[in-house]
Amino acid sequence: MQPKPWPEVPAATARVARAAFRRDGALAIRLRDELGGWYEDGDFGGVYPVRGKPGISPAQLAVVTVLQFTEDLTDRQAADAVRGRVDWKYCLGLELEDEGFGFTVLSGFRDRLLAGGAERVMFDALLARLAELGLVGAGGRQRTDSTHVLGRIRDLNRLELAGESVRAALEALAAAAPDWLGTVIGSSWQRVYGQRIDDLRLPEGQAAREELAVQYGRDGYYLLGQVHAPGVPGWLAGLPAVRALRLVWIQQFYREISAGGEKVIWRQAGEHGLPPGRARIVSPYDLDARYSEKHGRGWTGYKVYLSESLAADDPETGRPRAPQVITNVDTTRAAVADVAMTTPVHDQMQASAVTPGEHVVDSGFMSGDGLIAARLRGITLVGPLLADRSAQARAGGHTIASFAVDFGRQQVTCPRGAVSSRWAPFTRGDGVQLINVQFPARTCRACPDKGKCTTAVRTGRQLTLRPREIHEAVMAARAAQDTQEFQDRYRARAGVEGTMAQATHVTGIRRARYTGLAKTRLEHLAAATAINCIRLDAWYAGKPLDRTRTTHLQRLNLTPAA
Repeated sequence: MQPKPWPEVPAATARVARAAFRRDGALAIRLRDELGGWYEDGDFGGVYPVRGKPGISPAQLAVVTVLQFTEDLTDRQAADAVRGRVDWKYCLGLELEDEGFGFTVLSGFRDRLLAGGAERVMFDALLARLAELGLVGAGGRQRTDSTHVLGRIRDLNRLELAGESVRAALEALAAAAPDWLGTVIGSSWQRVYGQRIDDLRLPEGQAAREELAVQYGRDGYYLLGQVHAPGVPGWLAGLPAVRALRLVWIQQFYREISAGGEKVIWRQAGEHGLPPGRARIVSPYDLDARYSEKHGRGWTGYKVYLSESLAADDPETGRPRAPQVITNVDTTRAAVADVAMTTPVHDQMQASAVTPGEHVVDSGFMSGDGLIAARLRGITLVGPLLADRSAQARAGGHTIASFAVDFGRQQVTCPRGAVSSRWAPFTRGDGVQLINVQFPARTCRACPDKGKCTTAVRTGRQLTLRPREIHEAVMAARAAQDTQEFQDRYRARAGVEGTMAQATHVTGIRRARYTGLAKTRLEHLAAATAINCIRLDAWYAGKPLDRTRTTHLQRLNLTPAA
């Protein structure tokens, strides 16, 4: 790479573009006029060598990538747009006769970003440019939500996963070392693994399926043994498909050695059971994808988190004072809980200098620890805490909120005035600090409210408390979320569903374009940058984003039936 300044728009290109888009303008033209060149070659200096044949400007490739996602184009379609569309040529500063580049350049550019750890450059550079213009910054209101992303893989049941893992490894070895592979397998392997493993061609009976799974297991162990045998080139074991086979076999099978020989066992729930879903590999072609469920809907793939700013309307014009900008985006495996991402999202916001003063989220992101951690950053976390799901709460009895806790004296008073007899702080296995509180068994046994409080026979009521700061924060938040003031503040979260719809419908992120967490995260960063460009274009043009569509039936003024 040899850094060059962003090119000026050639006179001929400007003349034709202005004439062609005189009436309504175009996103690419308007962004060029308002933002100029918001990327510089120097932003990508760490991912390109300093010597060699000069290549295409990475700043221009970044702009092409963003424009590509504004219209959900493939690499080939984006390269064709650079070659044939005058609005794109105007944005890039190209001559009308410029023939562009081959579409494979775009995938190479993305690979360079990933290899150089620069996947956030496109998103962060535009965000920094908007901060310079005063359109985004720290201290305002923001909201965050997540949505599911389907992996670019086929859903496999456990039997298909086992067979397909062996087949994928055989395919990779057949391409990399065909002569060697021919010496370790016979023609029967071609009959079993020559075509993709499909459930439609597998046996129906449970016993036959378990027998086939064990056969897959034997074949997998045999293949792994041959790859790691003495004298075999070590790079064969490093092939991605072979490494995937090894990881899948660790999770799906185990072997027992006895006097009668070796026995391969397909793991089932029990003593030698399967790993938890958050760690379980679901496809040999994407080791990062996971299965998860949310609101009764299951999917295999990832989860994307989007945060956006909330700008107040100008009372004089009625327009927002600034566009609603995507301030942060992150992608995780599907099984990651929302509450585990509250602090990482705040970390990323702080690194981008867009830390909010008030952050509106749903109950999935809320916790006592999160409230305190956000408060230490100067962030007011606004969202409903999950309801108390204890047995007493479900039965309408005495919950923790009914007890008076005196942290100074280390004792708790129950609704009937009894005082606790034990206060024992301890640390749970996962590092969470808790306090165990117990009441005398004799006192609880004689209490008229025992049925509302505890079903214990030999002991009295027990409570598990968090440390003082967290306990008081949770109690205060639960009391406040029933007020009208909280409801008014929390109403701002409703619009985030429109952001998710825009991201999935316009940029096409509902289904991942690529395999692997790193590539999918880069895709979502580019898509979020594209959404910011779309919103900037609408804001500069004075077009509202929240146009609610109604059907002809909804427009009818029908009188309710008696």
